[in-house]
Amino acid sequence: MATSVWKGYLTFGLISIPIRLFSAARSERIGLNQLHKVCKSRIRMPLFCPTCQRQVERSEIVKGYEYEKDQYVLFSDEELDKIEPESARTMEILEFVKLDEIDPLYFDASYYVTPEDEGRKAYQLLLDAMEDTGYAAIAKITMHQREHIVVIRPRDNGMTLHTMFYTNELRQVAEYGQRTSAAEPKEAEKKLATQLIESLAATFEPEKYKDQYQESMKAMIAAKQEGQEVAAVPHAKLAPVIDLMDALKKSIAEKEKPAAAKKPPVRAVPAVARQQEQGQQPKRKRSAG
Repeated sequence: MATSVWKGYLTFGLISIPIRLFSAARSERIGLNQLHKVCKSRIRMPLFCPTCQRQVERSEIVKGYEYEKDQYVLFSDEELDKIEPESARTMEILEFVKLDEIDPLYFDASYYVTPEDEGRKAYQLLLDAMEDTGYAAIAKITMHQREHIVVIRPRDNGMTLHTMFYTNELRQVAEYGQRTSAAEPKEAEKKLATQLIESLAATFEPEKYKDQYQESMKAMIAAKQEGQEVAAVPHAKLAPVIDLMDALKKSIAEKEKPAAAKKPPVRAVPAVARQQEQGQQPKRKRSAG
């Protein structure tokens, strides 16, 4: 059974809905450990105090804020609990907004919002109302010693919650968004670029996208376990495009090639194997005698 990451109330006016949050997604990756090259032992990172010159237990650890070099203000867990805001237990909806008004750059982590049994009717009421109006809810919630601004939206007969970055957390990059007249595309180039985009247009199907690097990592692990050589992945040599029109025309021409030309080659199957696949007994050679 999945473990909830937050339990409390979602408030909507005077309506309180007891809910739980569950992580909706997590990145998956193959973890590689650090080993000592000499003996192949795994390198560990113990909790070590350089002043006392010994390892310490977790029970000996306290939290502290460094306000000057090597000068700390110390906090106990009880003290940190005292300053928890109301949003640590109650998530109040502050306002409703249209989802398409929110720049996806603000989105951080995603969670499923599920109701407790006694809150199912109120949960369904809010869900239906948001679906009918096309609005999403903005609220605040405190998790992991931090107050988050969140957006709650309807999805697949339920609600999902997305924590968001605050405006001051978005980084400004001087080079981003610069547009110069020297780099302005020509109308003919825009037309061909639009044509290329339309030729690549498709319905979003997330299940068809795979992490090729992780697949290659699994294959490499299997190959090394069998004592086999690891085949290198070929990489195309790329260079900045000089002639945009020529590159666009060639790109469109590649997309317009007959589908038949892109069919995978027929797999060569030995005669005996082919007969076995067809449920036939392989023919035996006649003896010379």
